[in-house]
Amino acid sequence: MIEKEAFFRGNAYVPALQAAGIDFIVLAGFLWKVPAELIKAYPARIINIHPALLPSYGGKGMYGNFVHEAVIAARESHSGITIHYVDEQYDHGATIFQASCPVLPDDTPETLAARIHQLEHQHYPKVIEELLLTQVVKNQNS
Repeated sequence: MIEKEAFFRGNAYVPALQAAGIDFIVLAGFLWKVPAELIKAYPARIINIHPALLPSYGGKGMYGNFVHEAVIAARESHSGITIHYVDEQYDHGATIFQASCPVLPDDTPETLAARIHQLEHQHYPKVIEELLLTQVVKNQNS
């Protein structure tokens, strides 16, 4: 469990993570902005998933149904997921992977969310596995 005050005003749990041998961090549904101290300790080793095709529909306040409502209101023809590295800004880090699905004329935020969840479940585990295998190879070669 992460205590919010210690996370933001303390050491961002960096010593505890390092002591536990953590070398890669996977976020899912994590809505807090990650402190710079943690990002610096884990450069290109923290990933997150976003329920839209970034750079569109990202940033502070863009999560869950807020994203899907905005996509539908803009009459987008497609939405999807973005798996990305975490940096100091919300939903801004380098894109690792994207997958898309259609936005249907009769979609509601809930029906669109259901298709987005399917993409998340289909792709996030595979991308995580690929990244972890790449990380292991890097560690073995260094």
